[in-house]
Amino acid sequence: MCVNYRPPLPEQMDMVLGVLVDLYRDWDWPGETWKDYQAPILRAGSRGRRELCVASYGMVPRRHIPDGVKPFDTMNARAESLGERRSFAPAWYRTQLCAVPMTCFYEPNYESGRAERWGIGMRDESMFFVAGLWREWGEPDGGRSTAFTQITINADTHPLMRRFHKPGDEKRSLVVLPNDEVDAWLGCRDPELARSFLRPYPAESMKAWAAPRTPPAPSKPAGPVNLSLF
Repeated sequence: MCVNYRPPLPEQMDMVLGVLVDLYRDWDWPGETWKDYQAPILRAGSRGRRELCVASYGMVPRRHIPDGVKPFDTMNARAESLGERRSFAPAWYRTQLCAVPMTCFYEPNYESGRAERWGIGMRDESMFFVAGLWREWGEPDGGRSTAFTQITINADTHPLMRRFHKPGDEKRSLVVLPNDEVDAWLGCRDPELARSFLRPYPAESMKAWAAPRTPPAPSKPAGPVNLSLF
């Protein structure tokens, strides 16, 4: 299951929205997306246009898990149970569909005998979109926030995605949307028709590589105190 990915840079929003924009200087999000991080998603706006929204990764943000309930993860939604899980079913039946833009996502690879982080993306290194769901939350201050999840499918027979996760575990893959189907996915209003989009992406159009996490920079030692200033 994917729990970490790299979103596009704000200055790439022209490519995401399909139109020229000049507002990216006002947008900001981390260079890698993890649980509860803010990241951009696309929804269907008016007249079929793409609408950008900055949302929290995970359909149920940790701050909205009730006290006394064991924390649970909702970054990924299994396609097989979309209509059954309380976290996802309402958005699925309301076809609150989104497309998550990214340049790569990360999965654990065990081919060396231990878990190593690998990146997965397009062979031509282009940006791509992953199928997802979104919902809104009411906040204590009276405002509204948006959260999202990514949809996954079985990948036991996928030539590339079956290489990831622990040996013996079921293999899963994010649903990568072909570029020419993104707008049709966003505009779909029939849950059963939406299922036709949830299929494997061609392995020959993808690539994977070792991508170890960059360790944090060491803290700089404090410089000598200039007592003449006191």
